[in-house]
Amino acid sequence: QLQLVESGGGLVQPGGSLRLSCAASGFSLGYYAIGWFRQAPGKEREGVSCISKTGGSTNYADSVKGRFTISRDNAKNTVYLQMNNLEPEDTAIYYCAARQRMCVSSGNFYDTWGQGTQVTVSS
Repeated sequence: QLQLVESGGGLVQPGGSLRLSCAASGFSLGYYAIGWFRQAPGKEREGVSCISKTGGSTNYADSVKGRFTISRDNAKNTVYLQMNNLEPEDTAIYYCAARQRMCVSSGNFYDTWGQGTQVTVSS
């Protein structure tokens, strides 16, 4: 059974940092591009970042460029999202998703999703 599990969310003050993890089980993450998405209450799902199968290519939403960094450790079957200088606007449930082909911005083209982890940025 293919499964993705996110962790690392929590409550943080503005300007703080969190590192999210996306761990895979039941399959080798190295065969998949991995995207991070988020959804805030009352808003549509938004693509945050994506990393290619080998990690050689990454992309970011304009809203997080320079603050978030995506990386992967295929040996650990895990993808990370380092989030720095967090803002209240970053508050959302964050999801990771897997796709066997190259990164795309739309979540509609991702096959396997995790259950999400809550990130709350508030003073």
